[in-house]
Amino acid sequence: MKVRLDVDTNTFVRFWLVVIAFGLVGLMIYSAREALIIIGAAMFLALALNGPVARLARVLPGKSRLGGTALAFTLVILILSAVVWFVIPPLVQQSAKFASTIPSIAENVSTQWHGLRNFIEANNLQPQVDATLENIKEQSAKWATDAGSNIIGSVGSVASSLVSLFLIIVLSFLMLLEGPMWMERIWSIYKDKQKMREHRRITSRVASVITGYITGQLTVSAIGALAAGSFVFILSFIFPIPANLSMPTILLTFILSLIPMFGATLAGVLVGVLLLFNNATAAIIYGIFFIVYQQIENNFISPAIQAKKVELSALVVLVAVTIGIYVGGMLGGVIAIPIAGTVKVFIEEYLRRRQRSETHESQEVIARVEKGKLKKQLEQSEKA
Repeated sequence: MKVRLDVDTNTFVRFWLVVIAFGLVGLMIYSAREALIIIGAAMFLALALNGPVARLARVLPGKSRLGGTALAFTLVILILSAVVWFVIPPLVQQSAKFASTIPSIAENVSTQWHGLRNFIEANNLQPQVDATLENIKEQSAKWATDAGSNIIGSVGSVASSLVSLFLIIVLSFLMLLEGPMWMERIWSIYKDKQKMREHRRITSRVASVITGYITGQLTVSAIGALAAGSFVFILSFIFPIPANLSMPTILLTFILSLIPMFGATLAGVLVGVLLLFNNATAAIIYGIFFIVYQQIENNFISPAIQAKKVELSALVVLVAVTIGIYVGGMLGGVIAIPIAGTVKVFIEEYLRRRQRSETHESQEVIARVEKGKLKKQLEQSEKA
């Protein structure tokens, strides 16, 4: 049996126009993903600083929001400058230390070569060793050839990161300064006051989820960074490691711990490698401390601070972080959880509105049925 579908030409054209429009919008979003990530990061930073800025504005003479915003960003820039000032020298020192250990490693290898050569000759492994050495030479030559372009690419990447950071700071400053004014203008457009109050409530809930997550994550990361840096500082009194290594530890732990799920683990591994350059025992002890602290943070500190801020399952968190990292790198991984929390709020509000509409319809149906029964009873009583 053949079924023939008659589709109006206008309907057919409208359908494909809608499909093309969605495709173009998706392409535009993908093309502008870096700019959207910068705007999103600026928005999250503005939401995180909105509370302190509002409190500073209330305290300052004239309740100037401009003064509160400027003061808050001045403190942020001073903190970032202090961190860079204390972190770069230890990193340079550790890099020089690593470079200075290479000759000693080569010397140790040469002293052990005689015994290794006897082992190779006894087991007829010379062809495999020659092939491996030839491969190493080819890879070294290739790396040396690409070194210049790699350095230029690294410089360009650093410059791009600095420009992105500058844009995030400027956008956050303007959002904090003009945000309340723009929100009041948006609310004043509404003619339906009930709908305005509903949308304002949803917006307030989204802002609460984002602000709660950001402030909570910053607090958890700061506590973990201070604990790691303090422990490395204590180790410097016991083992031959530089005390200023605690500053890179604080910076690495704070930044990487902002990435949910596995950021703290990556920070612990990097700090352990830094300690391993100086003293293997100190690195092992730090590894034990890190494992113990992570258990305390995951079971006590983080739940107490983040208590029901976003309310997402572990699976949703992992999926959101994975998508965020592949789309926007480390910054995308940081903002993935607030975005997932925002989507969750919208879904809950949609389901709530739908349930309320269905309940209202059910009540109307029940009322009509009851009204029909009552009318029927009256008609029967009149006939009687």
